Amino acid sequence: MIMKKILLSITFACIFIAAGAQTELKKIELPEGLSANKYTDEFLDTLNIKKKLVINDYSMIGFHYGVNLSRVMWNPSQKQDMLMLPVNIGISYTKYGKMFGYMPYFGFQVGLLYTQEGYQFEYNEDKDYTYQIEGAEKAVYDILELPLLCHVHYDLWNFKIIVDLGCYAGYRLGIHRYPGKTGNVSDDVRNSFLDTDRRWDYGVKAGGGFGLVFDPIEIHFKATYKHSFGTLYDPDHYSEIYYRYAYPSNITISAGIHFHLSKRTGKTKSDLKKAAREMVYGTNE
Repeated sequence: MIMKKILLSITFACIFIAAGAQTELKKIELPEGLSANKYTDEFLDTLNIKKKLVINDYSMIGFHYGVNLSRVMWNPSQKQDMLMLPVNIGISYTKYGKMFGYMPYFGFQVGLLYTQEGYQFEYNEDKDYTYQIEGAEKAVYDILELPLLCHVHYDLWNFKIIVDLGCYAGYRLGIHRYPGKTGNVSDDVRNSFLDTDRRWDYGVKAGGGFGLVFDPIEIHFKATYKHSFGTLYDPDHYSEIYYRYAYPSNITISAGIHFHLSKRTGKTKSDLKKAAREMVYGTNE
């Protein structure tokens, strides 16, 4: 009888189930002569279970806030300061999936953002002069943006590494021009676009970060670089011979909270307990 109990204990110790994962379970055959005694739920909870993380094709909705560090790539070049703008809020939908049916590291993310970007020219103390556009040393744009990103992730139990790469389309909703120390902005253009200003925007985005996972929510921290291919104004607005371009670029530091819309990993504790009974009894009872 003692030997039978030892064999039974060894059998249970060898059971492995992917906790919270979609892992196939094989029926354990008890040694001949051992009966499937009725074990309590408390005893089944004591089984030594080896954990293996398998990620489902799950989805989530997220809410984001970030701060932009904004500059413009000027041609011809101009001296400028980095402009910090604490307005970057949005919502996103993320869907994970397995590439080629078995590589659970991929997904896509689409979002809608209300954000700001702009420029601020550097003041020259020696000459008491700052470069200006329409009399403004500084300008801030209000933007509605729609990003579409490839969302690559590598998951551990409560931690994940994230890499994003994709494109975006945007529309410049408003503009605010500031005269600064030496400028002079007329009232009719202070908060108004000119006919030579371009409203539509598009470009690429790339970034990375990490996430903390506390099912059913995740908290993501990311840094993202955005480069625009949509110049701020018509290149020939100043001269039909000498074209001028202005392509915004931003670094965004953001945090987001995401809510799972489907299950991140497979089986619940109740499912695992049921599977343990099945391996012991050979039934789902």
